[in-house]
Parts: sequence; C-alpha cells; structure tokens
Amino acid sequence: MIFSIITIVYNGASLIEGTMQSVVNQSFTDWEYLIIDGASSDNTMAIVEKYQVKHSLSHAERDVAQPRHHISCISELDKGLYDAMNKGLKHAKGDFVLFLNAGDRLFDTRVLENVAAQIKPNTDILYGETMLVNDDRQHIGTRTDLTVQKLPPQLQWQHMRMGMVVCHQSFFAARRIAPLYIEQNLAADIDWVINCLKEGRGVVNTQLIVSEYLMGGVSKKRHRQSLKDRYQVLKHHFGFLPNIFNHTLIVFRAVWFKIMGKSFY
Repeated sequence: MIFSIITIVYNGASLIEGTMQSVVNQSFTDWEYLIIDGASSDNTMAIVEKYQVKHSLSHAERDVAQPRHHISCISELDKGLYDAMNKGLKHAKGDFVLFLNAGDRLFDTRVLENVAAQIKPNTDILYGETMLVNDDRQHIGTRTDLTVQKLPPQLQWQHMRMGMVVCHQSFFAARRIAPLYIEQNLAADIDWVINCLKEGRGVVNTQLIVSEYLMGGVSKKRHRQSLKDRYQVLKHHFGFLPNIFNHTLIVFRAVWFKIMGKSFY
C-alpha cells in the first residue's frame, strides 16, 4: 500500500463528505483512508459509515498484510487534535502518510496518481502547493500567493526558521520516518514537519497543487497561543539566539506589511 490518508474530525457533518469524496474519487486507488473521529454528537458518523460500507474489507481481505483501497474509522473521545493525529499514525499501514482534515480536500482526482509517479526508492518526502478556499469553496489563491511564507523550490528543514512554509495537507512523509506529534502545542505541525525533514533522504517538490485548505483552523482561532507555541518549537530546533533574531525579523515584517497596507492570510 502506498498511501495512508488520515482525516481528523469532530462534529464535522457539514465538512466531512466533501473531504471523503476527494479521496474516494481519486484515479489512483492504492490507498487506505483512516477517519479518526472524536466521538462526534452530530451526523458525522452516519456520513462516514455510508462511505465505509462501499469501501469495507471482506473477511478474506482482512487477512492480507496490506489490503488496498479501503476506509476504516475510529470514533472515541480523544485529548485533542494532535492526540487524534497520533492515533492515525499508529494505525497507518501505508508507505506514505498524508493528513487531510475535515474541510480540506485533495485538489483534483489525479493528485495521488501524479504524486505516486514521482516516488523513487530513496524518496521519503513529497510536497506541493496548497490552494486556500473560503466557506463557499471559492479558490482565494495559493498559500504562496496569500502568505509571506513562500513554498521553497527545494524544501529543507532550515526553511522553517520563521514558521511554516508548507501545509501539512500538501506534505507526504514516509511512515517509517514520521514521528508522533507533540501534544498540547498548537505549533506541533511545524515541529513534526521539521523532524520529518531532518530524517528524510529524498525530498521531492511535486510541482503540484496538492490540496485545498479551508481557511480558519485552531491556530487562527487561538492566535496568541499559537505564536507562543511556535516560539518554543523554533527555539528547540534553531537555538535561543537565532530564534530571537528570526522572531525579530518576523515582527519587523509584520509591521512593514501593516504600514504598506498589505494583508496576508
């Protein structure tokens, strides 16, 4: 099995179906799809089960070491987003993992096919661009277009010194190098991507728009806490003095854009 797609959801009945359709409609079918639900109280699980029936395993297939093209689900209380993501990692069986949370979608039906075609024996990481969308699913622009963090042509962990430059929705990591997420930290995704990049051998820029990202999210709603958590994560990886310098640049950059009247997501 090549891909393990992991979706975290809680009370996401209005979002989950579009996310699931973007996976099950892929032209490439060498995948497993893991839904990690936080014991939703709305109609989320009824929607998940509808798709799960169509993509469930027979008893014979359950005995195969790596069955292909199926959906499985865990629905139980968790301790938060990154606890749920860790559950997904622990249950994943694919060569590569991708997190596609409720509300996010693969950009088109050939994403997995086009990504798989670029995998070589030494490939550990593949990444691409992300399209930001609003609540009406209108394309607002790519993350590179709308943020100050531009997607590097050849991604390295050092590129993360001033924050996230790639969305985890567009970041495939080999399962063998993927660590568990730190918990109770809103910048855990930055830490996870840096750790993957430190361990990864071949890193491939797919030159694709991989995913659609629904604007919002926990870090945007808890912005002040996310900034504190990001500072701690980056200090851990880059050291105290370099981190102070980099965050000074971040502040000056924010002030400059405000003076110039530029707004970025």
